[in-house]
This record gives sequence, structure tokens and C-alpha cells, in this order.
Amino acid sequence: MDSHGGHYLNKEAVLSPLGAARMFQLLLGCTTMALVAHSAGYSATYGTFCMFVWCFCFAVTLLVFTLDVTRLHGCMPISWDNFTVAFAMLATLMYVTASVVYPVYFLNSECPAEGCEVRNYRIAVTVCSSVCCFAYGAEVFITRAKPGHIVGYMATMSGLLKVVQAFVACIIFGALANDSEYNRHIPTQYCVVVYSLCFAVTVVVVAITVSGRTSALRFPFDRFVVIYTFLAVLLYLSTAVVWPVFSFDKKYGTPGRPDNCPRGKCPWDSKLVVAVFTHVNLVLYFTDLVYSQRIRFVSQSAA
Repeated sequence: MDSHGGHYLNKEAVLSPLGAARMFQLLLGCTTMALVAHSAGYSATYGTFCMFVWCFCFAVTLLVFTLDVTRLHGCMPISWDNFTVAFAMLATLMYVTASVVYPVYFLNSECPAEGCEVRNYRIAVTVCSSVCCFAYGAEVFITRAKPGHIVGYMATMSGLLKVVQAFVACIIFGALANDSEYNRHIPTQYCVVVYSLCFAVTVVVVAITVSGRTSALRFPFDRFVVIYTFLAVLLYLSTAVVWPVFSFDKKYGTPGRPDNCPRGKCPWDSKLVVAVFTHVNLVLYFTDLVYSQRIRFVSQSAA
């Protein structure tokens, strides 16, 4: 056996604070899935979504941890640092969502028909999932851009906000698909076009950055990102005005929630979710624009 074989393993991937955060992610993620599979259970669309979040994040985290320990990430044709921080940000958002959705739909103060033991397991699932949010948030905090350090774009505030913007857009799409009646008016259809366009460009920006190919483009990528962010602010500003008017004004929609609207299948609820998260994304894009003036884009090759 080669006595130098140990050099192929990265001890820092285990002994560093980042390594500790990832091991906690794996431990809590595995525990959460085991509790759900053993007795807590899940059902319907919301339960399937939560289980997907836990399984997806665990699988990718295990892959990241393994590649980091074995140093095999150097063989990946991507910008590793940009990929890991972008995934950590996405996983944080997904875990936060699952940690809210699961107890809302599966946890009650009274014991279910299956017995109080099932309720206790569901409480444990909620606790583990909630704590895991902080484990992923810790990775984002550790790997974020710091003054005086050269890092990839995704580690900057602007890069992290891109992930949040795309995630919020997914929430908007989910509400739109849930009987939002957006096709009743041309202006609300315009809003859907804006949501789709901004989401698509944001995903492309993240994908190009993670691929480490920004330097191969024939145009200044940093300038493109700033100009696009400025246009996105203007577009979202228009939707922040148009969507509420054509959804809640008495001339086009319903100002108040109808009394006979069932929970989970009420168009008014979906319209409200879209309106709220439209304003959330407007604030995110504006914040992104402000921060993009304070950073210098660093093109990072796959390494």
C-alpha cells in the first residue's frame, strides 16, 4: 500500500467548522427521513414535497461531503465553491419551507387516529427539520464573502440573493398553478410573463456562474448581471402594481376573501400569495441591485 495514500483525503473537510456543519446536516437529514419512514408518515402533495426536500438535500449533501473528503471535486467541470454555497442557500430555503409545511398539515394539538405516538414522532420530525435549517444556514455563513477575501460570485450577497429570488419565483408559480385565475385578464397574464422571464434569466445567471464559464463569454458578464437586475426591478415594480389591481379591485376581482372558499383550493388565497411574494421579490431584486454596485465580480474557473 502506498504510504502517501492519505494525502488524497482532505482532513479539513471533516475537522473544519464547514465539515462539522455538513456532518450535522447529514445526521439531522438522515434522522428526519428515518422518523418519517418509521412512524410519522406523510401523504398528499404537501407531504410528498417535504419528503422530496429531505431526500434531495441529504443526497446532494452526501455527494458534496464525499467529493470534498476525497478531493474528487477537482475532477468536476464546475466552479466547486460557487456550487456548494449556492446549494447550501437553496437547501436552507427548502428546509425552512418543509419545516413550516409539515407541521401545518400533519401536526395537531390533539392525538390523531393513529395514536399519540405518531404525533410525538411528527413533533420530532419538525424539530429535526427545523434544526437542520440552522446547519445549512451555518454553511452559508461560513462560506459567504468576507471583506478582503476573493471568492466566487455566488458567495457574495448578490449571488445568494439570486438563489432566493429563484426560490421565491417557484413559490409564485406554485400559487399561480393552484387555481389563481391568472388567465382571466391580459394584465395578469403579463405578470406571469414577467415572473417567467425573470426566473429564467436568474437561473441562467446562476447556472453559468456555477459552471465556471463566465470568462468564456464574449460580453462582460458582470455588467450584464447588473443591467438585468435593474430591468428586473422595473418589471417587478410593474407587476407589484398590476397584479393587486386586477386581483383585488372590486371592478376586476374580489377585495375580500369569499366566505364559501375552501381552504387549499381558494383562488383568492392563491392571488394573495402571488401578491405578497411579488413584493418580496421586488425587495430582493432591489437589494440585489444595491449590493451589485458594491462588489467586484470575480470570474472563477472550475477548481
